[in-house]
Amino acid sequence: MHAASRRTLSLGPGQGPLLYWGGFDRDVKLGDPRAMSSTGPAAVLFDMDGTLIDSEKLWTIALDDYAVHRGGRLSEATREHMVGSNMTRSMVMLLADIGLPTGPDEVDRAASWVAARTAELFHDGLPWRPGAQDALRAVRAAGLRSALVTSTIRSLTEIALDTIGREHFDVTVCGDEVDGRNKPHPEPYLKAARLLGVEPGECVAVEDSPTGVASAEAAGCRVIAIPCEVPLQPGERRVLRESLEGFDVTALSAA
Repeated sequence: MHAASRRTLSLGPGQGPLLYWGGFDRDVKLGDPRAMSSTGPAAVLFDMDGTLIDSEKLWTIALDDYAVHRGGRLSEATREHMVGSNMTRSMVMLLADIGLPTGPDEVDRAASWVAARTAELFHDGLPWRPGAQDALRAVRAAGLRSALVTSTIRSLTEIALDTIGREHFDVTVCGDEVDGRNKPHPEPYLKAARLLGVEPGECVAVEDSPTGVASAEAAGCRVIAIPCEVPLQPGERRVLRESLEGFDVTALSAA
């Protein structure tokens, strides 16, 4: 086993090192998620809802409103399972939960209604998750490439980007742009890596949900897991943190 230099990405005082970078073991095959560039990750891939913005609560309002509109009530268990899912899958779960048909036409109508309601809520203002703004700035300041990888449809993502800032991302991948292969399928993160021209195993994903973490890990990314609405469990390729507060990537480019 060959020695490699070590660099840390810190989440701030009292929170300890986040991940170790720099060099790689020659016994690790190219493409293995443990293999990293000697200067750190090639890119940082951010989820949106619940990771950068505290929008899951707004989605809950829209989903609850639709359930009431159709004479039902969305259960907490079903809402929890929706976190991190794409619109189509969420609508199927919603309709089934309130006892309505889940055919394609019903799903499309429900999606249109919920999207319109969510757009209203997004336009009213999107609250940031703790430390998210500084984390985005830190990644840019460190000269790292970045992507937004979200299950949210493009039209709503564009509204959210008015708050988040398009300048923070080299590419954005939305839930209606992966040919139905949404999280937890690896395709969203694989597509982001392709668009950036990097290997998924050289990327770090930042996620808040089990669905999103599963997608990023299946793609081969290392994951910074910061739970929002749903608890997350430890895993081999993830590091659990309470928030993005104190996020610091300056050590990644240290000599």
